[in-house]
Amino acid sequence: MIYPIVVYGDPVLKKKARDIEKDELDVKQLSEDMFETMEGASGIGLAAPQIGKSLRMFVVDGRPIEDEDMEDFKKVFINPQILEETGDEWAFEEGCLSIPNIREDVFRNECLTIRYFDENWVEHKETYDGMKARIIQHEYDHIEGILFTDHLSPLKKRMLKGKLQNITKGKMKVDYRVVLPAKK
Repeated sequence: MIYPIVVYGDPVLKKKARDIEKDELDVKQLSEDMFETMEGASGIGLAAPQIGKSLRMFVVDGRPIEDEDMEDFKKVFINPQILEETGDEWAFEEGCLSIPNIREDVFRNECLTIRYFDENWVEHKETYDGMKARIIQHEYDHIEGILFTDHLSPLKKRMLKGKLQNITKGKMKVDYRVVLPAKK
């Protein structure tokens, strides 16, 4: 099932998500739906809050990035916990399905160690670097209620204010279904 993607301005995107209990829901089905939703929107990562679910879960698929290192990088992360971030910070232009048509440089550490459960409830502790680490950090931010725009300077945020307001009003062009923030 393809979910509509929640866009900038919706409170679910700024809320810290809660852990998932083991038998609370069908995480295999939810992960399949999330992969299908992400692929339909040409994304490489999708967190549960982006489909309106305040749950600590995200999926990643780096295969669309044409790089040998990404060939096997399709994973489900449930109740993840970043244990350590190391290395120099490096800039890369990030975008987000929930903040369409805006891309900005974000600085992130080059390495991370993360503990998580996969869709079979098998626990993993792994270390990632480079683009894999960046994708995980971006999606992990979503379950912490942080958007990539939160990493920008105050000046950059002011410069984007109008574009972000347009997103909340639905004034954007995307080729996937979206859910706009509820009007107050």
